[in-house]
Amino acid sequence: MFKKLILFLLISILFINCKNASITVLSSSNVADIINNEFTGDLAFNTASFVEKYWRVVGNTGFNKSIYKIAEELEKSGFVLEENATENDILTYRIEKRPLKNPTWESVNAIVKIEGKNDTLLQHATNRNMIALNSYSTPKDGVSAEVIYVRDLEKIADLDVKGKIVFAETSPYGIYKSAIIEGKAVGIITYNNPSYLQPEKNTTSIQFRSIPLDTVNKSWAIAMSFAAKERLKASLEKGKTTLKVRVKTNIYSSEELTIVADIKGSEMPEERLVFSAHIQEPGANDNATGVGVALEMASLTAKFIRQQQYEPKRTLTFLWGDEIISTQRYVQEDSIRAKYINWGISLDMVGEDTEKTGGTFLIEKMPDPSAIWTRGNDKHTEWGGSKMKLEQMKPHYLNDFLIDKFKQQGKRANWIVGTNPFEGGSDHVPFLRQNIPSVLFWHFTDQFYHTDNDRIDKVSKTTLKNVGTTALIAAYTLLNADKKVAKSILLNLETAAVSRLNKEFKQSKIAINNGDSLSTQIEIITAWKDWYQKSFTTTSGLFSDEKVINNDIEKSQKLIDSISSVIIKELQKKN
Repeated sequence: MFKKLILFLLISILFINCKNASITVLSSSNVADIINNEFTGDLAFNTASFVEKYWRVVGNTGFNKSIYKIAEELEKSGFVLEENATENDILTYRIEKRPLKNPTWESVNAIVKIEGKNDTLLQHATNRNMIALNSYSTPKDGVSAEVIYVRDLEKIADLDVKGKIVFAETSPYGIYKSAIIEGKAVGIITYNNPSYLQPEKNTTSIQFRSIPLDTVNKSWAIAMSFAAKERLKASLEKGKTTLKVRVKTNIYSSEELTIVADIKGSEMPEERLVFSAHIQEPGANDNATGVGVALEMASLTAKFIRQQQYEPKRTLTFLWGDEIISTQRYVQEDSIRAKYINWGISLDMVGEDTEKTGGTFLIEKMPDPSAIWTRGNDKHTEWGGSKMKLEQMKPHYLNDFLIDKFKQQGKRANWIVGTNPFEGGSDHVPFLRQNIPSVLFWHFTDQFYHTDNDRIDKVSKTTLKNVGTTALIAAYTLLNADKKVAKSILLNLETAAVSRLNKEFKQSKIAINNGDSLSTQIEIITAWKDWYQKSFTTTSGLFSDEKVINNDIEKSQKLIDSISSVIIKELQKKN
């Protein structure tokens, strides 16, 4: 019996050693290959499929079910609920609960008919964005009322809309006070899909809208598709038009949930990189895809750690919650924690099937001079951005480091990667407000953006894989950055700086030939020089001994100073 036991132990040890021998530890030379092989996009896609079923507002049923779905998957991957964790647990998560100041909201059902017509004008079953957020229910049997078309919004006060349904081609929020509170209209029906949604092509799309939460009047608003708007206008041209409207919504007290998963660093656990993905929004690409990608990134990292393939020196954090609000709280409520957040990245609309949606994958950069002087290949999206000032710039290596990583994946996967100047509007903004380096990963233009046609059929598993894979490659590099990595990033940054100055030189020559002032062109070249020179210095924060890289930084600064001086002299010759 003893001999059999010894033999069994020897065989077991041999099996374990063979198994461990087959596991490859991640390194700078193989990390791209391994993550590309391991990140399938399956969990990201399946999670997005689950989340997009719901019209998600913080505190409502769909939002909360999404939170607990994430928690369930994290536990499957080995994450331990923080309150049950020990000091030895590397993978932990928590669900933060806070009372909501205002009640939450969810749509249930709605139908709109033109009286005298057999078919419906709109119905919730096919247009789940038709009920404006914060709308109350109509009486059970609905409301029948004449439609008053308000062509000139400035003259709405001159119209008798009491007891009527106000129809206007504008936002329902903007006319709520004049139509409902002052005019005593029974409800609002509106249309205002922007042109980038291609409404005459996507005739059934409705972009979601909202009205103020009004506990006194308890009114409602309906948003229309292009097709419905055209039908209603045609009916009005023939004469008096009455609509029968039934709306069912739920408005109730709830709580705000945020879920945070931490993968604790082994050497510098207080330092961290945070990925933020918001849950609220009604669509698939926006932003069930961000939720799904973040979850697969967390789960795959947990697998690597369990198999002893990867050990982060710094902490990796994933945050899921209410857009901007949850991230803003995370960087504000704990000043010590915020001090050591080295990087923040927003995952928002990261799974698009661009053959269907249009647009391309974009890295929205931290504020750099392209947000002031947008020219050449730098272009704002249709989402739009306001012109910034030099004092708003955020010089840092993160922009070009991530662009380089994503361009590499683009070549590998034959995938188009673009950039856009800073515009704001997502979870990268709270990081930047706290002077934490941050960018946005997203897609635009999307012809189904914020519409009820943003469904799972517009999501690409390949895109989910490309974004998640590259985001992890970049994260692992930063989390374990050392002197070698810092010098590599500095070299890449220097190359990017030289390329940028040469591009701006070409643009400045064109501008001068078109009559623009020399002083403006010198200001632009100087701004880019300063931005990169300050960005060089940020690489010293990648490891503790800053002196090691200071000489390299000074060399890069001198090179860029020299190149910019030559460019300015050349521009002066041409003037």
